[in-house]
Amino acid sequence: MDSISGAEAPDPDGGEGPSSAQTAAGGYGGSNTAASPPSRYESQKRRDWTTFLQYLKNHKPPLTLARCSGAHVIEFLKYLDQFGKTKVHAAVCPYFGDPNPPAPCACPLKQAWGSLDALIGRLRAAYEENGGAPESNPFGHKAVRIYLREVREGQAKARGIAYEKKKRKRPDTVASAEVEATTAAAGEESSGCAATTIPTTTVV
Repeated sequence: MDSISGAEAPDPDGGEGPSSAQTAAGGYGGSNTAASPPSRYESQKRRDWTTFLQYLKNHKPPLTLARCSGAHVIEFLKYLDQFGKTKVHAAVCPYFGDPNPPAPCACPLKQAWGSLDALIGRLRAAYEENGGAPESNPFGHKAVRIYLREVREGQAKARGIAYEKKKRKRPDTVASAEVEATTAAAGEESSGCAATTIPTTTVV
């Protein structure tokens, strides 16, 4: 999966030591227990958010977060392609649709769909954590979802890779399984065989 770190802006903390909250955590209430470091996800989310804010600042003309739309988010995703590491074959390339091309080609490197999809998820969460209203979240805009779907389908064809969605068990499927288990148990009892209890998992 591609790294977005190439587009990161300088850390607004200027590389200084731990925050005052972290420093105080060690001695607060007389405890010597240090504050636990942020998770990898939280750290990446913070870097992504800083990168996006820096992108808005450097945008010509400069953009404010309040004026940011789904179109600007898509523009940002396209901007990140220059830092991508995934070869996406053009339709005219002889290796188009070949998952294992035998030789190098001149097709561009782009951000992989999975990287962009995960990035949007983190930015969508960061937007609301920083005071943004869910109904005005540009990262959840329909246009962004459509763009990501088009990227996924386009890269799947160009790279010869199928992206499979995780399938969830539907409640009616579980109900059918329970009915079948009950019927089977009844049949065994009528034939003189001991019925076996079949555990079923109910999907919430």
